[in-house]
Amino acid sequence: MTMLSLRNSERGPRAMLPWLGLSLLLLIADQFTKVMVLGYFRLGDSLRVTGFFNLVRVHNEGAAFSFLADASGWQRWFFTAIGVGAAVFILWMLRSHPGQRLFAFAMACILAGAIGNVIDRLVHGYVVDFLQFHYAGWYFPSFNIADSAITIGAAAMILDELLRVRRSR
Repeated sequence: MTMLSLRNSERGPRAMLPWLGLSLLLLIADQFTKVMVLGYFRLGDSLRVTGFFNLVRVHNEGAAFSFLADASGWQRWFFTAIGVGAAVFILWMLRSHPGQRLFAFAMACILAGAIGNVIDRLVHGYVVDFLQFHYAGWYFPSFNIADSAITIGAAAMILDELLRVRRSR
């Protein structure tokens, strides 16, 4: 089997299954933890876990770092549309490149995060955040597993590109 035919055999819906499985696991973890937070915490509640980490219940009507959270409500549908569009694009990218493991890993993580936060926006009208890190009176904005998956995916995508450029030299 030549390298070209091997690459072509790694494409298509069947080759996407491991990456879609990873996305599904991350999505389930994200939604499960959010259900737990919604069930056990009231809005604004905080539980100190360590000297630098709390579990909290925060509702984010905006995007990252509460961007546009104070808008009049249109941002819910705007960020939902962006999330759906990103998910469709990522599925296309996964179908086109499932054999590129680091890249596909990155796409699977970002896909899970995008869908997790879209579900929140559709069901609740806001994203449920609950992980809070702090130090000496400084608090990093609260986030969730979906946000973590997007961040890990973005870092993996950058690493994949750096490695690709390095290989091409």
